[in-house]
Amino acid sequence: MNTYTIKITALQADKIKKILTEHNAIFDVVQYSVWRAKTAECQAIYYTSGKFLMQGKNVDNIANEINDFLGIKSTNNAETSVEIKEDKYIGTDESGKGDFFGPLVIAGVQVDNNCKQKFIDLGIKDSKKLDDKKILQFANIIKANAVHSVVVITPIKYNELYDNFKNLNKLLAWGHARAIENILEKSPCNCALADKFGDESLIQNALMQKGKNITLKQMVRAEADIAVAAASVLARAEFVKRINDMSIKYEMPFSKGVSSNVIEQAKRFADTYTKQRLNEVAKIHFKTFNEIN
Repeated sequence: MNTYTIKITALQADKIKKILTEHNAIFDVVQYSVWRAKTAECQAIYYTSGKFLMQGKNVDNIANEINDFLGIKSTNNAETSVEIKEDKYIGTDESGKGDFFGPLVIAGVQVDNNCKQKFIDLGIKDSKKLDDKKILQFANIIKANAVHSVVVITPIKYNELYDNFKNLNKLLAWGHARAIENILEKSPCNCALADKFGDESLIQNALMQKGKNITLKQMVRAEADIAVAAASVLARAEFVKRINDMSIKYEMPFSKGVSSNVIEQAKRFADTYTKQRLNEVAKIHFKTFNEIN
């Protein structure tokens, strides 16, 4: 059991609550707390005293996101840099896991020294640091210059797989493994790098024949690597496209993330198409689904 604890202000707590919400946290209140949150990775409590405590088998990802927001250098043992010696390797990342509406998209990009430098020079970076217009522009460049794979898990398929896996990290691992295998079918290489979102064995165990022959590396905040950053751009570009396509098909807007606006849109969808059909556009294991009357 790993532990992360820090003293925070009420304003900082609001931001941390948003970070936890993006990890599908379920909130309640216990004695001496302002709120308590439970995710698949950990349990967190924000006490009335201002103390924030997080515990679980894997708290590294969320702890590092909180440290980034607070401007604190990480002091845990999470590996935040991995040396890639190969000239050619694959980076993978995902988009949509914290969004109630839309699919889960996992992308992989294979880089070599030539396209890697080109992507760096163009300013390609973690999609969370880019607006949608830039993401869509960069996605076309990445596709034209690198072997890639985009795995789209539509809401209907996502809900079916989640019902089977009962665990988001296992579902993510399945998607990352598929992206890696798809690229290896087109262009063999010896190494892949993925963001560390859970037990390192999850992706390794999900890899099939070709994937099991490569070296798989994982690290916290892997988007700092250009291959993973490029994958994050492809994943987000496809997610944005799918959200827009959904809006046209159902003739209503779908907001990203999880918010009061998302809840209102979900209620409107349920009134128009029935709550049961939210399965077509949303991830129904989110607590948001239970807030729809």
